[in-house]
Amino acid sequence: MPPVALLLVIVAAFAHATWNLASKRASASGLPFILLGAIASTVLWLPIAGIDIAINGADLRWLLIGSGVSAVIHVGYMWVLQRGYAHGDISVVYPMARGTGPLLSVVFAIVLFHEHPSALALAGAAVVVAGIVGIGLTTGRPAAGAEAQPTTPQPGMRPSRRPRMLGPGILYGLLTGVTIAVYTLWDAFTVNDLGVSPVAFMVGCSFGEVVLLAPVLITRRAEVVSVWRRFRWQAVVVGVLSPLSYILVLSAIQLAPVSLVAPARELSVVLVSLAGWLILREPRPAQRMAGAVVVLGGVAMLALS
Repeated sequence: MPPVALLLVIVAAFAHATWNLASKRASASGLPFILLGAIASTVLWLPIAGIDIAINGADLRWLLIGSGVSAVIHVGYMWVLQRGYAHGDISVVYPMARGTGPLLSVVFAIVLFHEHPSALALAGAAVVVAGIVGIGLTTGRPAAGAEAQPTTPQPGMRPSRRPRMLGPGILYGLLTGVTIAVYTLWDAFTVNDLGVSPVAFMVGCSFGEVVLLAPVLITRRAEVVSVWRRFRWQAVVVGVLSPLSYILVLSAIQLAPVSLVAPARELSVVLVSLAGWLILREPRPAQRMAGAVVVLGGVAMLALS
């Protein structure tokens, strides 16, 4: 992988981990928070997109098609992710989502895009995925000899009497991973084959999300205002860093194969694991750090490929 592409991926990982931590704190807010994040993204990034289009130009037809389809996928992605954060621990949902996504992305990139990564690159991708999934599975288990802690059931849900290996956090994480794979491949096709600028594309996607979620603003206006008052800074963080992290990834995809970029960007799992331990005080840090070392080894293999 070219050094510039690797640098873009590393910066994107820090941005991605930060906005996911902000999203976790507002996870119970659901669609209103997703709408506010999309509005913030559109407003804050629109001037930059305008400059980008003025300098580089844009094919309006492909911009609308590419960003429109991506907006639909991203709304589904954000909704599933928020549901996962509302029902599960970030150290379970995030690794499962980020592990499933690149695994499917590599497979589909090889099958659909006919990419041919080297044996070292494929081994590095496998190591990254193994480390991420390992983090998710170990944090999904209770510690040895520990008793399950009672949890407050959500309205309409029956309380769980014992811990489950395949709890809602893991299930939502896996489903989120599927949406990640879908939007990764579509967005790579948009910026590479259709020639749409990453900055203009992401702003178009954010605006598309606002349009799709407009009924939420109309029918749940009081709730949206309440969420804004409680989580305005989290919405702004998501609005700034979510597009930034993905613009960097899309730019890296223009320099390196998606089958390499998709797994390498999951360095953010290491950062989220550290934040879950040091900031959110989540348990089993030894298992997380072991998985983090495996992920770093896989990233190093990708960098050398």
